[in-house]
Amino acid sequence: MPVHAYQKWQGPLWTFVCLAEIGHRKGDRSLLALRNQFREWLFAERHMQPPHSLLIPGQEDRFRRCACQEGFQAWSEMRLGIADETTEELIQRLKRWQWPDGGWNCDKRPEARTSSFMETLAPLRALALHARITGSSSSRTAARRAAEVFLQRRLYRRRRDGAVINPRFLLLSFPHFWPYDILFGLQVMAEAGFIGDPRCSDALDLLEGKRLRDGGWPLEQKVWKAADSFVSRGTFYDWGPAGRSRSNPWVTAAARFVMEAAGRA
Repeated sequence: MPVHAYQKWQGPLWTFVCLAEIGHRKGDRSLLALRNQFREWLFAERHMQPPHSLLIPGQEDRFRRCACQEGFQAWSEMRLGIADETTEELIQRLKRWQWPDGGWNCDKRPEARTSSFMETLAPLRALALHARITGSSSSRTAARRAAEVFLQRRLYRRRRDGAVINPRFLLLSFPHFWPYDILFGLQVMAEAGFIGDPRCSDALDLLEGKRLRDGGWPLEQKVWKAADSFVSRGTFYDWGPAGRSRSNPWVTAAARFVMEAAGRA
């Protein structure tokens, strides 16, 4: 795949997201330079033009954007306590680009008329956190609409026949940025206040069934690679043991958070 402009900014984004994910201290102004690196891409003119942005004639209500970019960035800025008026612009973009079914999608094919799990979860997470921090009713409403994209599908099943959408959705991973999996979905549902919805029960049962004898949970799919140079959608850090028979501390912490929020501690 040819390298395009966005790829040079992926490293700073995923580093920023990982720091937010592991709970780096809030208000650390030494992170401002890192925060601003991916902002350069988000506010570059080419970011707002095809092929990164597209409206299909007759489908003006489906603005085709990789909204997870704005979602990950805005959530991380708020989570790390270094949000500002530019963060607000990212949140407003998400609201303007939200599809009729509540989510987002960057699929450029005209026949793609349903929101993507991959593109919807990060914006949902950002909007829910924005609503909690600012009290914004419009962000709360947008987050509620986005949650329905997942809840209507019980977080991993197709609506029309109940089949598993993608087998990878059932494999636990960390850090949470790509691809989607039920642990990430449940974690966002818990953070956004939707974990009590009965449509989360199936995914909760699956997660509970993956608990190991020692009380922990395994890392079933790795989202990073050891390399001497940057790996797209990757991270250089070793996030601990992988494999279905070994507990991983990061996955375990996330799973315990979900279980406690669901009243299944």
